[in-house]
Amino acid sequence: MEKVTRFEELRCWQAARILVRKVFMYTTTGELAKDRDTRSQVRRAALSVMNNIAEGFNRFSDKEKIRFLEISASSGTEVKSMLYLFEDLNLLPKETIEELRSETDKTINQTFGFIRYLKSKDK
Repeated sequence: MEKVTRFEELRCWQAARILVRKVFMYTTTGELAKDRDTRSQVRRAALSVMNNIAEGFNRFSDKEKIRFLEISASSGTEVKSMLYLFEDLNLLPKETIEELRSETDKTINQTFGFIRYLKSKDK
């Protein structure tokens, strides 16, 4: 396995980038376009997923990297929680919610995979 030298090469960051793009795209129309507070909250949470992966990548210690990755995964869980609100209030079509849940799960799982890798290096 080649050494990753840029955060853009991380699969978890690439997945987070897709998630952010879809969250932004799906929140520009319909009821969410009118609800600026809710739209802003889910967008900020999705951005936090992507940006904490990037920020953590340049930390010097694996312990610091892991902390930022954990924050990223937690923000992903926030996005996922908000998707239940969107479903309950019919703010997005069911298919869109399922797509976003899938993207969120993929991103969280890849982030935890990177955390497991970093933790295994210490052993």
